[in-house]
Amino acid sequence: MTNASSALSDSKSAASGLLIMSAAMLIVPVIDAIAKHLSVSISPLQISWSRFALTMLVLCPFVAMRGGLRALLPPHLVLHFFRGFGIAGATAFFFGAVAVMPLADVAAIFFVEPLILTIFSAIFLGEGIGWRRILAVVVGFAGAMLIIRPSFSEVGIVALMPLGAAFCFAGYMVITKKLAGSCDPWTMQAMAGISGTLLLGALMLAGDGAGWLEIVTPSAVEMGWLCVIAAVAMLCHSLIIFALQRVDAGVIAPLQYLEIIGATFWGWLIFKALPDPLTWLGIAIIVASGLFVFYRESVTE
Repeated sequence: MTNASSALSDSKSAASGLLIMSAAMLIVPVIDAIAKHLSVSISPLQISWSRFALTMLVLCPFVAMRGGLRALLPPHLVLHFFRGFGIAGATAFFFGAVAVMPLADVAAIFFVEPLILTIFSAIFLGEGIGWRRILAVVVGFAGAMLIIRPSFSEVGIVALMPLGAAFCFAGYMVITKKLAGSCDPWTMQAMAGISGTLLLGALMLAGDGAGWLEIVTPSAVEMGWLCVIAAVAMLCHSLIIFALQRVDAGVIAPLQYLEIIGATFWGWLIFKALPDPLTWLGIAIIVASGLFVFYRESVTE
């Protein structure tokens, strides 16, 4: 393969990775909207645990049938568990926040995460950070702040939950990138289900009866919604793995701002939070930053 054809192949791979990541980020808010709806009667921790337990029940037999029981003991097992702990922590923090805050507010505060991811990618993965990428992330972050303009003095200590989710998710993304090229995506999902179930299950049992940690028996309808959360989560996080197999973690960081579009849409459709003109301006800035990164990575030098 010539240098020119190799560059063209790499460019197409990067473009497909960015498109896959964009799709995942637009679908993810469906999970958050359902979790907010269910949080009226089910604790955020139990919703989070159910998401991972259902993932484990579905994917572990599937992975075992494909590769035997040894497939559930992949190389770098400790990293797999830390990856699962990262996404479990992010999910619990985020669901806990949306239970008491507007969906779009939580999403806006959470969007310090691409900045954290860009820094983590440089520190732990050795990825280069060009000034264009930094500018795209900063501009996207500014657009997210325009949408909500959150005041930490008004939100109070609850604002730490989206921040906790941001740090956990950035760590999850870095480890996902580390493992993505050497492990089957379905095995990675199954391992996240196992580790998330163990971590959140232990926390849930320890805190049972303590207000928002109380364990309840879901109704049939609620159980159906929990299954939807698990199914959509499996889809989205599989897409994230496929994207990270094609492009650096720091490159896709600005595309995570696309999630705010879905959060704003579902917040308006379900919870009647209609965006104002400044919100639409913020969304336009977010989309522009993501498209700029897409252009920079897909164009042949």
